[in-house]
Amino acid sequence: MEVKQAFGIALRNARVRRGLTQEDFHDISSRTYISTLERGLKNVTIDKAAALAERTGVHPLTLIIETFLILDPTINLASLIRQVQEEMEAASK
Repeated sequence: MEVKQAFGIALRNARVRRGLTQEDFHDISSRTYISTLERGLKNVTIDKAAALAERTGVHPLTLIIETFLILDPTINLASLIRQVQEEMEAASK
């Protein structure tokens, strides 16, 4: 599975959890574009991912984290968060 496919699944999951339709994103992108993203046919920009996350009521990192959890089911959330925290702490030194 490619990253763009995993992101599409994460986006669809977030949208469905919130009870939104693809049409509910009309002021961000067309229904066709949302469908294309959800099917993993196109990559998303960071700006677009942030707007989509805001509409679904989650932080953009939530979509990204879910993407990588889908991409590698052997990783668990706690270890991924721990890795990111360690890398961010190292980057701030």
